Amino acid sequence: MLASVRTCALKGIDGFEVIAEVDISSGMPTFSVVGLPDTEVKESKDRVMAAIRNSGFDFPLKRITINLSPAERRKSGTQFDLPIAAGILAASQSISQDGIQKLENLLLLGELALDGSLRPCAGVLPMLISAKNSGKVVVVPPGNVLEAQASGVKFITPRTLRDLADWLDGKKEDQAVQISFIPAEQEAMPSPLDFCDVKGQAVAKRALEIAAAGGHNVLMIGLPGTGKSMLAKRFPGILPPLSEEEALEITKIYSVCNLIGKTKRLTDRPFRDPHHTISDVALIGGGTTPKPGEVSLAHNGVLFLDEFAEFSRTTLEVLRQPLENGMVTISRAKESVSYPARFTLIAAMNPCPCGNLGNPHKPCTCSPVQISRYQSKISGPLLDRIDLNVTLNPVQYGDWNKPAEGDTTAQIRARVIAARQRQQVRFKNSGTTANAFMTQKQIKEFCQLPPGADQILEAAMRKFGLSARSLDKVLKTARTIADLENKENIENAHLIEVLQYRPLDRKGVPDL
Repeated sequence: MLASVRTCALKGIDGFEVIAEVDISSGMPTFSVVGLPDTEVKESKDRVMAAIRNSGFDFPLKRITINLSPAERRKSGTQFDLPIAAGILAASQSISQDGIQKLENLLLLGELALDGSLRPCAGVLPMLISAKNSGKVVVVPPGNVLEAQASGVKFITPRTLRDLADWLDGKKEDQAVQISFIPAEQEAMPSPLDFCDVKGQAVAKRALEIAAAGGHNVLMIGLPGTGKSMLAKRFPGILPPLSEEEALEITKIYSVCNLIGKTKRLTDRPFRDPHHTISDVALIGGGTTPKPGEVSLAHNGVLFLDEFAEFSRTTLEVLRQPLENGMVTISRAKESVSYPARFTLIAAMNPCPCGNLGNPHKPCTCSPVQISRYQSKISGPLLDRIDLNVTLNPVQYGDWNKPAEGDTTAQIRARVIAARQRQQVRFKNSGTTANAFMTQKQIKEFCQLPPGADQILEAAMRKFGLSARSLDKVLKTARTIADLENKENIENAHLIEVLQYRPLDRKGVPDL
């Protein structure tokens, strides 16, 4: 007997339909899976055999062949357990003819426990989105119900393989439901961390406000204890709320990594802060079966790299592509996958290994060679992709002893949201979400220079050695400052302010 069951697989963060063809024929009892199955898929036969037996069915002691079509595309994941088991039940006529016909209009996903219960699997949301236009009812484990709801498809959630078989045979009521995506208007939870708690550092606060308003990257340099990490942890609180499209992109990535429900709610922008000992594969993504890395988990959010110069140079260099393109492409011998990685980089570092270079009260114990080696980890091409460089000066006792002052997180966030709304109107239907991601054509259209600006930029390029990319970033950042001030056009004052945030273009790591 032959049976076919529809299911899905993943390539990157996109799903594609797979047909599990089950053939049961006479011969020595064997169980083989073909169609470029990964190790997880090959191991499914042991789970399927135990689940079928423990669900009260007789497992056919015949020659069983499973073909996962299209056969030329690699299949990975545990979601094939349920469709394979259902296909064996259909091919062995362990379910009724009406149930077999009903099975043809279903799409099955789910991992099986040895007792036949359904366990959640990774990547359900992108697979369901890819199958949405098929109009089929989807079978998902109860643990993936949130992803099924987010996809907007019709679905049922049986608890066990036996429950599914009984539903196919008409012994259980129709459980198909359809729930739309989580509303984008959902209120954000207020952050307990407030910008007014940071004493002094007005220039750094201003730089982070500009970064949040335009999606720009920031490097903060200062002595230990000046507030670099404190500021970075408060940065997500001033970011604008996610749009429905952005929230869906993030949820797809976290679904592929099986992180749904294991991290903070996905209606907030991600904030990833990996340790400086992270490997380049963990940061950028990859592996034998490619998976998203930290840069993709930070998509539409923040990637905070504390102790920036303590990361290995090879690890930092892999940031070049995502910072430039907002995308990571991982190539292997048999396949190539791409993951989105459009994030805001917030980096923090000390001026030297001991942290006291430029400290008027503590002498630096580092040799010139150590300082040079430490600072050289931040290569020129990587530094060129950072929009704002800020030096944090030591906090004086008078500033530290003052009560909370300055704008609160809520006040800064209101200005940021207003600036982002102006950008949404400007870039409507263009695919650009913020000033930092403008194309060359958009820079020419929306960043027209005021009278006298040519002389300012020419002098800055000659004196500071700015590259063409750096000039583009100056214009993008100036456009963001104009948006914060609700100005229609860029002014010379905006350009001058931007240039003060690029000290590393002038003289390397500055003295404090």
